[in-house]
Amino acid sequence: MGEAQTLAKPGGAMVSGLVCALLGSIAFSGKAIIVKLAYRYGVDAVTLIMLRMLFALPFFLFLAWHGGRPRNGVAVPAITSRDMLGIAALGVSGYYLASYLDFAGLAYISASLERLILYLNPTLVLLLGWALHGKRIGKAQAMGVGLSYAGVMVVFGHEISLSARHAAWGTLLVFLSAVSYALYMSYSGQMVQRLGSLRLAGLATSVACVLCIAQFVVLRPMASLVPLAPAVWWLSVLNATVCTVVPVLLVMMAIERIGSGLTAQLGMVGPLSTIAMGVLILGEPMNAWIVLGSVLVFSGIYVCSRWRAQK
Repeated sequence: MGEAQTLAKPGGAMVSGLVCALLGSIAFSGKAIIVKLAYRYGVDAVTLIMLRMLFALPFFLFLAWHGGRPRNGVAVPAITSRDMLGIAALGVSGYYLASYLDFAGLAYISASLERLILYLNPTLVLLLGWALHGKRIGKAQAMGVGLSYAGVMVVFGHEISLSARHAAWGTLLVFLSAVSYALYMSYSGQMVQRLGSLRLAGLATSVACVLCIAQFVVLRPMASLVPLAPAVWWLSVLNATVCTVVPVLLVMMAIERIGSGLTAQLGMVGPLSTIAMGVLILGEPMNAWIVLGSVLVFSGIYVCSRWRAQK
């Protein structure tokens, strides 16, 4: 039914939806490249994520306000104390921890490996559903999960041969980031239905922004911002806007036009663009290990996605 509705959409809406999905995926993938570029100027993860969230906070507050406006003259549900606890928990798990662990891990591993690990998110949601809620995992899904993790292990095995201690630590941090975001995805369903995706995303990300700023205030002196290279500031502005706020809006527009299923499938462009930008901008190597690992990861996610679509 969903596919039929998507195909029935006007040509203009379909084309614009496809463009939004592709551009949003590519913009999201640029985050890792910008973080790796900023690290070349000696900045640390605590400072870098604070700058990103500081510049993004006004946009997220606007999203929360816009999502809380009446819809077609009907007032949206009021936020209860239970909602506030849920928003705080989702903000910590889905955006604060996930973002900080990802930024910290990128200091030790390549952008290509980072993006492939984060692309495991659907398999992590699947495994959490089995572990926490007893949801059954089919044979096709299990095969897809196995392929995906085998692909990550291929790329990880290559990197660990170059820098064992650093690669292992960075991989663990990014994997924990993916787990943290998968927990957010697993528990956000009911709140999305109640509060709306735009409102919930704006509120949860605003919580994360405040936490990242507070973390910097506690752990770093304000004077540490003075010697930062101008490039770090500009890269942080780009990260907050082009690679954070803009892709959120683009993906939302894409879902509205072509549906969540097709938008998610087009998200495969993200890891590919990260790998390409890593090679062209960062000078990261492109070798048979990365190609093989990427093929295995994409194949595994595709198998899982096809099984869910058929069910």
